Amino acid sequence: MNTVLVPGSSDAPFLRNPYPTYQALRDAGPLHWSEEFFGGAWLLTRHTDVEAVLRDPRFSAQRTGGWINDVELQRGEFSRFQHLFSRALLFLDAPEHTRVRGLMQPAFRPDALALLRPRIEHIADTLLDAIDPDASFDFMASVARVLPVRVISMLLLGTAQANSEDLLRWSDDLAAFIGAPQPTRALAQRAQTGVLALTRFFARKLDEPDDAEPPALLGVLRQARSRGALKDDAELLAQCAMLLFAGHETTRNLLGNGLLALLTHPDQWQALLDDPERTPGAVRELLRYDSPVQYSGRRVTTALTLHGRQLKRGDLVLPLIGAANRDPSRHPDPDRLDILRPDPGSLSFGSGMHTCLGAALTRLEADIVLRRLLPRWPRLRLALQPQHLQWSANPAYRGLRALPLLAC
Repeated sequence: MNTVLVPGSSDAPFLRNPYPTYQALRDAGPLHWSEEFFGGAWLLTRHTDVEAVLRDPRFSAQRTGGWINDVELQRGEFSRFQHLFSRALLFLDAPEHTRVRGLMQPAFRPDALALLRPRIEHIADTLLDAIDPDASFDFMASVARVLPVRVISMLLLGTAQANSEDLLRWSDDLAAFIGAPQPTRALAQRAQTGVLALTRFFARKLDEPDDAEPPALLGVLRQARSRGALKDDAELLAQCAMLLFAGHETTRNLLGNGLLALLTHPDQWQALLDDPERTPGAVRELLRYDSPVQYSGRRVTTALTLHGRQLKRGDLVLPLIGAANRDPSRHPDPDRLDILRPDPGSLSFGSGMHTCLGAALTRLEADIVLRRLLPRWPRLRLALQPQHLQWSANPAYRGLRALPLLAC
């Protein structure tokens, strides 16, 4: 077995630009074994294989929740975490996944999102209005970090949570654990604290009356629990915590990564200035070009052979979404940003049954922010050279720590 070494979270050049490493892996072969992830995992590098595994029921999402047990843990220390974590939609297989997703899907339909659009526009305008355009400002702190959590809390609760620092901190601690190639007890402890705090927060909201019409998603889930479509409060609260985490993490990094890509490609920025109706296509290309989620995880449910390698039941497989999105067999000239690129579909939101439930909402938020930002500050530029920007030490959820900008 050939073992590859993939630079981890401490490797700054890889975090700044993982795509040359992905290219080298793709060129070397479609499947590699790496000891760098959870004690050992198979890495898939090419679009065809990544998409196939994301759709194949022989590769289970449910089993990935078991990595909590891979950390050197005291027996029972993380039982409450595991109990909630394993019930979230992200870690369910059919038929449970189908049941739970069906209850939440109506909140993300186009007609429901159309009703949200004016409220999201108001949030974006409020955040942008608060920025002093005559001074350098951090886009991540001012907009990208704040807007998504307000939007997802609005969808869940019917009202945006203006004071959201606790929600952000709890979400960040969960992201740090899920995205760690080798999670430690300390990361698991902080993640457990965050998940339990999130569920307590939503449990309090669950006891409050919901007079909204139509009801917010929390009210919809409460009704589902009352009629037995959700098993209990734990299953309900697990969905709320995971929606807030996933909605915030993905959208924040799309906004930051996408804006950086546009500002370092002035011709693409100008193309959007010339025709704002190109924005939806631009968002799809930005997702492909620098995906907020760089890989997913699956466990093999039955022994099988893939590309001549024997995969055992229980083996961890990591479909490298970031590598698949730059696969030249799927996307010609993949390292070039082109907002007019014909869209054959990226894998940034997954594929198949586990395609991200909030994909349309995330695209809508990015569309709104860009449409508000471009005419307001057409000469927007970086306040630092790109090589001096700091990236999150999280290889799964690719994003910037800060994005200092100048508006004038």
